[in-house]
Amino acid sequence: MDLQLAHKTVLVTASTGGIGLEIARAFAREGARVIINGRTAASVQQAITQLREEFSAAELLPLVADNGTAEGTARTIQEYPDVDVLVNNLGIYEATDFFATTDEAWLRLFEVNIMSGVRLSRHYLRGMLARNTGRILFISSESALNPAPEMAHYSATKLMQLSISRSMAEMTKGTNVTVNSLLPGSTHTPGVEEFIRQVFPEEKDYATAERRFMAENRPTSLIGRLIQPREIADFTVFVASPLAGAINGASLRVDGGIVRSAV
Repeated sequence: MDLQLAHKTVLVTASTGGIGLEIARAFAREGARVIINGRTAASVQQAITQLREEFSAAELLPLVADNGTAEGTARTIQEYPDVDVLVNNLGIYEATDFFATTDEAWLRLFEVNIMSGVRLSRHYLRGMLARNTGRILFISSESALNPAPEMAHYSATKLMQLSISRSMAEMTKGTNVTVNSLLPGSTHTPGVEEFIRQVFPEEKDYATAERRFMAENRPTSLIGRLIQPREIADFTVFVASPLAGAINGASLRVDGGIVRSAV
């Protein structure tokens, strides 16, 4: 299927690893111009080199900026003032006891998970509306609807993303611009592996820890496994494409059935 994304300029924040890198890979596969973003020149170059080995003709643009800060988003906007697609993928999480979670920890997650998307969207949405075309996606989490007891602050920021996304979508009424949120379930990335090890430090074998995590922490999963990053990426690319013009203001679950809801 041709998703009609060839030569579209796409910014995927935090795209040097994990789900972000897989999303960037999926856009490159479709022939888009992909801005690869990371906090260091080394990580950005490594990701670009990896993708160019797979897609020799891919147009991959470097962006070294910490979009979890106001200074970083300003640098991003200065270097790339216009994009066709913005994927707000940047996000951090940690396992922590609620009573031990400090104000500073709450504010740190708010700054990175919420304000990065707010600052970038505030700029790029204006241009998209002026051109009457564009896509903004927030990579949220099933934790927005199924709050995790071991990371209450993370879950709160993920729910807030849904509200922000919907508010922005209301501004696009009658245009060809859309704003949506995607809610992945627990996905098999290096970061999630480390997170699972933190949750079950007594398990020396990772495979055992992962099975325990799915059984004890995600027992409602209908697929009973971690989701593969490409499964998230393929759906992201479709929603960002012109073929998905009727999808707007939505919170779209790619969670393996973890959330027990018919809607």
